[in-house]
Amino acid sequence: MTRRFLFLLGSSRPDGNTELLARRAAEQLPADVEQRWIDLAEHPLPEFEDLRHDSDHRRPAEGNAGLLLGATLAATDLVIASPLYWYSLSAPVKRYLDHWSGWLRTPGLEFKATLSGRTLWGVTALAHEEQEVADPLIGSLNNSAAYMGMRFGGVLLGNGSRPGDVLKDTEALKRAKTFFAEEAPLARFPYERTGAAAPTP
Repeated sequence: MTRRFLFLLGSSRPDGNTELLARRAAEQLPADVEQRWIDLAEHPLPEFEDLRHDSDHRRPAEGNAGLLLGATLAATDLVIASPLYWYSLSAPVKRYLDHWSGWLRTPGLEFKATLSGRTLWGVTALAHEEQEVADPLIGSLNNSAAYMGMRFGGVLLGNGSRPGDVLKDTEALKRAKTFFAEEAPLARFPYERTGAAAPTP
């Protein structure tokens, strides 16, 4: 299957540090790999409405929801480019992932089966020098990938607060050169990695 990367930009600031780092990593992709970039701030989704106990969700055919659903289903590799906002994902990215819940429950869509085996990646810029503060963001993406049966390529972390700061982070730029070339393992929940029993639903 030809690889098709979908980059979802979740910043509230255009050309921010997270996007700059994501684009540096994307420059290393082979020329025959398709790239599609969608700015979630420019294509906002409506608030997610949970209908799971009331009625079935309907497949969005138009608007931003239709655009993002189609782009998601077509991608072999999904890249969530979200700055670290209050130690987690940005609101536009969280809303996008909330819509996955509806797409999972849309008859005939086979959303989970389609994404299973594909790869989720993350890119984020943070102002802290201590990268451990990004663990909640990393955990959210890892666990989402694990639930969907996807591979998880990890998160490319860069340091930056003021616009352009991340371009001074030589370690992040070095890792960006090989980030998408790394083998992405099948995502696992933390309890699966430690051998603990899964909780009973």
